[in-house]
Amino acid sequence: MSYSQKALDFLEQGKLNEFDENYELALKNDSDDLIYSLAEELYSLGFSDKSKEIYIKMLSKYPDEDELRTNLADILIGEGHVDNALSYLSEIKPTSDAYVQSLMVQADLYQTQGMFEVSTEKLLEAKKIDPEESVITFALAELYFVMGNFNKAIPLYLNLIKQGITNISAVNLVERIGIAYANDGKFDHAIGYLEQIKTIDMTPDVKFETAFTYLQLKNYAKSIEIFKDLRDTDSQYATLYPYLANALSAQHKDDEALKVAQEGLSVDEYNERLYVIAAKLSLKLADEEQAERYLRKGISIDPEDISIALELSNLLVKQERYDENIDLINSYMKDDQIDPQFYWNLASSYDHEDDLVNANKYYLAAIPYFNEMPSFLKTAALFFREYGNLQQTISLLNKYVSLVPSDDEMAMLLEEYR
Repeated sequence: MSYSQKALDFLEQGKLNEFDENYELALKNDSDDLIYSLAEELYSLGFSDKSKEIYIKMLSKYPDEDELRTNLADILIGEGHVDNALSYLSEIKPTSDAYVQSLMVQADLYQTQGMFEVSTEKLLEAKKIDPEESVITFALAELYFVMGNFNKAIPLYLNLIKQGITNISAVNLVERIGIAYANDGKFDHAIGYLEQIKTIDMTPDVKFETAFTYLQLKNYAKSIEIFKDLRDTDSQYATLYPYLANALSAQHKDDEALKVAQEGLSVDEYNERLYVIAAKLSLKLADEEQAERYLRKGISIDPEDISIALELSNLLVKQERYDENIDLINSYMKDDQIDPQFYWNLASSYDHEDDLVNANKYYLAAIPYFNEMPSFLKTAALFFREYGNLQQTISLLNKYVSLVPSDDEMAMLLEEYR
């Protein structure tokens, strides 16, 4: 038995002193091929320092063996010594048999640093040199996938599947294509691939993507079934709760949907989106007090999210709490956090508070955003008529009557100005 094999056996038994002794003997007595294999085994077991030591010694003996440089670069990248890794890789010339591998290592390095454009260039160069190598095709597809460039990733995955490769580096390519199509908004294509994956083989992420895709296709029953399965197997998968609640609500199961939102908040109490969903469901169930509590909690978690403030503003207007609404919206307007609905809500509130100057100001501000909405046009036209702004009254009435010609009362009012 070689010293290399003895060293590995002692390592497996946890006898580190004996391992160290036979490791040193291997370096002095074993053949270079055995020592190289020892380095590979040690690297796979996580003993990269020992592997690095072997590769450095062998490189001094075989300076033309560029594979040693790529191996060293891999280890150095893992250790965070990026400059040293690139130094080794830069020594590998395009004529070297290891050049493609060096490009792959560089691509991986640049990707981990977020330099996706450079990483793409390295992989495209590698693919140009060896267009049939499946590992390169897969690496490029994965890079495009990470970048969100799904329309480029999908053809590469399909190319691999056509070659009979459905799994590579523990990645299910059918699953990848399905998720890529879903993220690209092509849900009809996505579901065809996701349905091919057996439920037992689905990871939580794939279950989520499949349920989400069914939701987008308005197959609420199937979506709910898979979301519930995901919840049952991984109740801490917080992302599922908003979507499951929405799917249940779409099937008019508002009571159950609210319970799901509440369950989600017990898993992730800082999910402001769930507070909004819970508030909306509470409103549908005629519990305005509970809705307000959820909205105010959401605002306390994320005061910068004006969508939550807008929901609360709508509720305050509905409840005719105009002074509170004015205070709420003005606190956002001061920081230039503006949603057009704020203008309308402010205009309505100031109008009811008999502050006609400010009501006029905000109705004018709202017009460009709601110029196609009959309910706004009618309300604003009646306000400007009362305010004495003839030009705006006629303009809004004309627009309203063109959209709602069946409203005889407003049509007659318009005739008064002709």
